[in-house]
Amino acid sequence: MSIAELHKLSAVEKLKIIEALWGDLVGDEDNLSSPSWHETELIETEKRFLSGDIEVLDWQQAKKELRSRFE
Repeated sequence: MSIAELHKLSAVEKLKIIEALWGDLVGDEDNLSSPSWHETELIETEKRFLSGDIEVLDWQQAKKELRSRFE
């Protein structure tokens, strides 16, 4: 399927493709590796969390705040 064909699909059809691709990737976790920068970011985030520099939100509140940024 070409990119042009993907653009013609409905949102529902695109989501079904994404779900299928994600399911395929999840089944092959042993062959996937995180990029090198990912571990560095996780370590930095943990440091900021432990020092109290990061505000912890429950998931519902986090989604609400993220959505408000893009309205």
